[in-house]
Parts: sequence; C-alpha cells; structure tokens
Amino acid sequence: MFGGDNQEKTEAATPRHRQKARQKGQVAKSREIPSVLILMCALAVFSFLGPWMFWKISVAMKMIFQGIGAFDIDTGSLHSVFLDIFQQIAIILTPLMFTVLVAGIAGNILQFGFLLTSKPLSPDLSRLDPIKGIRKLLSLRSLVELVKSLFKVVFIGIVAFLVIRGELAGIPSIVQLDVGGILAFIAKVSFKVCFYTCLALIVLALLDYTYQRWQHEKDLRMTKQEVKDDYKQTEGDPNVKARIRSIQREMARARMMEQVPDADVIVTNPTRLAIALKFDAEVMIAPKVTAKGAGYIAEKIKEIAKENDVPIVENKPLAQALYKTVDLGEFVPIDLYRAVAGVLAYVYKIKGMAGRHKA
Repeated sequence: MFGGDNQEKTEAATPRHRQKARQKGQVAKSREIPSVLILMCALAVFSFLGPWMFWKISVAMKMIFQGIGAFDIDTGSLHSVFLDIFQQIAIILTPLMFTVLVAGIAGNILQFGFLLTSKPLSPDLSRLDPIKGIRKLLSLRSLVELVKSLFKVVFIGIVAFLVIRGELAGIPSIVQLDVGGILAFIAKVSFKVCFYTCLALIVLALLDYTYQRWQHEKDLRMTKQEVKDDYKQTEGDPNVKARIRSIQREMARARMMEQVPDADVIVTNPTRLAIALKFDAEVMIAPKVTAKGAGYIAEKIKEIAKENDVPIVENKPLAQALYKTVDLGEFVPIDLYRAVAGVLAYVYKIKGMAGRHKA
C-alpha cells in the first residue's frame, strides 16, 4: 500500500471536495458550447433582422454621402455627423451584441449553473513559473487540445467545402444578375455554409462536453486518505464523536442514578434487569419509570436502592415488559397498570406495616 502523496487517486470525489472545487471555478465546461450558441444566435439575428440592418446601413451611408459637402470643421458640424454615425451603428449592432451576450452567458449556465467566483482571477505567482508553463505546454492535455483544434478545423473545413461545392453550378449564372441579385446569392450561400457549420459544431460541442465531464471527474478523484480526511472535516473525527457520546451517556446515567433514591419501588427479574418506578398521585397521571438498566447498571440501581431503603420487588414478567416497552422518563402504559398497581400496593402495604411497627 502506498502512503501519503503516493496513494493513487481512485476514489470518487466527496460532495465537500466538489463544492470546494466549484468555489474555485473548477467545473466541467466546454468552450465549444458557448461558441456554437453564439454562432447560432448571430445567424438567427442576421436571418431575421438582416434586411432591416442592411436598410439601416444604406440610410446611414446615404446620409453621409449626401451631406459630405456640407461638412464644416469650424462650426462643429463634423462632430455632429460623427455622433449621428455612432448612434446609427449602435442601433444596428445592439440586437446582435445583446443576443451574443445572452448566448454566451446561457452557454455557460447550461453547463454548470449560475456561478460567480473571483478565484480564477486572483494573483498566483506559480503561473509565472516557466518550468511549470513548459510542462503544461507539453502535457498530454495540451496535446489532446491541439488534436481537438486540428480536428475541428478539418471537420468544419470539409463541411464548408461540401456546401460550397454544391453551389458551384450556380456561380456562372450570377454574371447575369444585378448587384442586388449577386448580394442575395452570396448571402444565401453564406447562410447555408454557416447553418451547416453550426450543425457540425453542435456535434463537436457535445463530444467535447462529454470529454470535459470525464476529464473533470478524473481530476476530482481523491485518494482513500483524502476521503477519510474530508469525512473527518465534514462529519467530525469518529473517535472524538464516540468519546462525546460516551461522556453524554455517562452524564445521562449519573442523572438517572440520582433519581433512584426517590423511587417508590425497584422491579427486578431478579438478576439481570432493574426498573425504578415512582408515583405521586397529586402530580402524576400514572407511575413513571425514573431509572432502568441491565447487567452492571441494574446492579448499581439495586445497590443504590438498598443504601436508601427503596423496596426491591422481584417480578420477572413485569420487569421484562417495562424494560422493553417503556423508555426512561415515560409513564407506564395502560396495559401494565394492573401489574404495576399490584406491586405498588404491595410496597405501600409493607411501608405501612413498617410504619406501624416503628410506632
């Protein structure tokens, strides 16, 4: 068996370890998912708002070219024109920028939920270590990322080539079209390329997310000792908890023993069990079990009872029934009233006779 840091990380991460990793920003995430969502949403914006955006650009350009001769730097009209141009550009790009922002945020939330943490941004001097940087650059993970990037470029390139090749037959005919027709043809082909590229990226994003989940689970794995230490920190040291429970039992037992001298009778079976009963008709609705125990505890109860002249009555069936069915501090159940009443009557009779004898 290995010890310390040489232990193999074969155990699944504990909830506490996962939570700590999440607080540090270490979550399973694929950069491909936000990318494909951004591309799809941008494509949707151009598809639905493309004519409007083209119209707004045309209006802005027309305004510029018509007023270009009236520019006067001295009067500040040039500043006003630039401000108008900026406003027009902002109006045109706002739907696109807003959609891209929402898509980027949604792409991350879909993967690991809502998470805000500054840990990845905190200064870490170890990142400046050139040796660690070179090791990271030459690591297996970097090689995997390089292969993924190359595969993505090749895969998307093939998809785009196949789409464009299917449109080659229509290229000669565009020479007969006007400018608007040529632009419409280019827009149609571009949309088609982007659409099939999005489909290809969806497949790549799903594969990459599956890989990132697997890699994340592998990185979170713990050694058996780490699991034990984490359990101790979460639940507390088992040895300490056992000691606390032992102390609590001793304290409860001591409080229970303090009730024995005030009991009216101790019912035994006769050697293994002992149950202390007390009944005060003015304040109690029924006799109450004030102490009980088996073995050593039973012997201590009987010993204290003898020291304080508490009657001890042997009744094996009643002792067993009280020990099994009545918890400490509870009243005797109805089905045991008759048997307990008989014992108490016997005890009161003995006490009465002892009182008369003393008198």
